[in-house]
Amino acid sequence: MKGFAMLTIGKTGWIEKDVPTCGPSDAICKPIALAPCTSDVHTVWAGALGDRHDMILGHEAVGEVVEVGTLVKDFKVGDKVLISAITPDWNSLQAQGGFPMHSGGMLAGWKFSNFKDGVFGEFFHVNDADGNLAHLPDGMDLGAACMISDMIPTGFHGCELAEVEFGDNVAVIGIGPVGLMSVAAAAIRGAAHIYAVGSRKNCADLAKEFGATEIINYREGDIVEQIMEKTHGAGVDKVIVAGGDNGTFDQAIRMLKPGGVIGNVNYLGEGDWINIPRGDWGCGMGHKKINGGLMPGGRLRSKKLARLIQTNRIHPEKLITHTFHGLECVDQALMLMKDKPKDLIKPLVLIN
Repeated sequence: MKGFAMLTIGKTGWIEKDVPTCGPSDAICKPIALAPCTSDVHTVWAGALGDRHDMILGHEAVGEVVEVGTLVKDFKVGDKVLISAITPDWNSLQAQGGFPMHSGGMLAGWKFSNFKDGVFGEFFHVNDADGNLAHLPDGMDLGAACMISDMIPTGFHGCELAEVEFGDNVAVIGIGPVGLMSVAAAAIRGAAHIYAVGSRKNCADLAKEFGATEIINYREGDIVEQIMEKTHGAGVDKVIVAGGDNGTFDQAIRMLKPGGVIGNVNYLGEGDWINIPRGDWGCGMGHKKINGGLMPGGRLRSKKLARLIQTNRIHPEKLITHTFHGLECVDQALMLMKDKPKDLIKPLVLIN
């Protein structure tokens, strides 16, 4: 089979590989829809995970089952399926301890294009199929369905990590596709003011549609100063970090109230350290908590997020700004994510 791969740091290309082997609890799928992610960009061009050689990229897909293992109970050949970007080993001790995303070690639940070949190939392997696949609901838009792989669950996990409650004032730093879904999640959880930090008009407009009450444009001044002015010096109750860089934590701490919580789902692809401002952190005693996490993955989460789409509570299809047709277009879509033209939010590749 062919696949689009990271050849080494900074270099990608099409390669030929053997079709993956199906274990007794696993499934082999072929893609129906694919989406590249900024994480793929960090992996290839920043070398964020270290060097990878001839590793097929991609972790966002809707697929069709072409083979199942002998122990798989709930899926059969021909089923159309949602596939989570994070595919834990659900019988691991880490999963039993409540951290399935770290089954086998830190971040080891993230297997696609990290520890094994990803979904940008003619076929791909899914471990623990009964735990990591979910049936594609009839009639669901493929763009919306593909966002269930990563953009929605990651954005929602930012809201979970920030412990957003009804009536909270919340800042969402970064309103790319993940941050936009964090805005939607905060609105569903009943946040009062939602300050969405970003500069691109299409993202700002969609953030307002998803529930943001105000846009904080970092090109118009320091975002901490803007938020402190909006909150009359009080700061916000919760911060969701869905973009920025290592220095963003400095800003998040400074805009956060004592007793507040930061939820980070931003993939920090470069640098060795983050800086926490000592005084604004209350000299270590300000009860300003930082939670950073990889979303859990799994079948149940995918099914619940699909319900939100089916009941029109969220509209992730609106993230899709560019659509391609054919597996051979994956490299073009990935370069869009790397170059980030102003009209881009998220590209989608439909496999004809």
